[in-house]
Amino acid sequence: MDLSLFLNGAIVFMLGGAIGSFLNVVIYRLPAGLSVLHPPSRCPHCMTPLRKRDNLPIIGWLKLRGKCAHCQAPISSRYPIVEAVTGLLFLASYLAFGLSLQTPSYWLFLSLLLALALIDFDTMTLSNPLMKTGVISGLLFQAAIGFSLHGLTGAIISLASSAIGMVLGILLIDAITVIGSFVFRRPAMGDGDAFLAAMMGAWLGWKYLLLAIFLAALVGAIVGMGGRLFGQMQKFQKMPFGPCLALGAALSVFIGHGLLSSYLALFAVG
Repeated sequence: MDLSLFLNGAIVFMLGGAIGSFLNVVIYRLPAGLSVLHPPSRCPHCMTPLRKRDNLPIIGWLKLRGKCAHCQAPISSRYPIVEAVTGLLFLASYLAFGLSLQTPSYWLFLSLLLALALIDFDTMTLSNPLMKTGVISGLLFQAAIGFSLHGLTGAIISLASSAIGMVLGILLIDAITVIGSFVFRRPAMGDGDAFLAAMMGAWLGWKYLLLAIFLAALVGAIVGMGGRLFGQMQKFQKMPFGPCLALGAALSVFIGHGLLSSYLALFAVG
């Protein structure tokens, strides 16, 4: 492996870990209506502020052996897992898109998706401030990509695709909600799922949004059937769909082009 690529990858992973540490704060505090900036990170049990050397992503948790240095209460392993996953997402983006506008842009998109997925998993709700940030940044991203490729005309076309994706995301999820509620005689989707789909459409455009929702539905069906099969879920038990949407969107970022190209090639042959 090229040494410079290895060093750059290590730096990117550490940067992702640091962002993941901040995401842990966002995931915990935002649903509770707390400030994500103040006070500094602290033990959730005894409220003692973490020392700087104990607040290092992943390493700090390992060094403390998963316990608070002050009260010895256990600290959830999800903290280093989120940091590691964020680092891997950053690294995957760097390896896939290199030194380009897409790389830092997708860092933001994937970070928002991860935070929203875990908030929904914990609380069965989605954060409007995060989704609003996602919609605005998605529109700006598409405009910037279009401008970098084809100037003002490209920016307008990309922005239009982004806007269409937003509207389509809302319409699709609303349609699924209405049809599902009619068929099953109970609410089929959460209130925030349409807004999340709009955010995904703003970032991905309408083509990759359709793929992302298909993948999300596939993941949701697999999880639901697996939960029923292993006795972990009851019939009609509510489950957060935000994590499925987030995973579908992330997969579309990394393998969406290949999947769509393969499908279109197969369709053309048929």
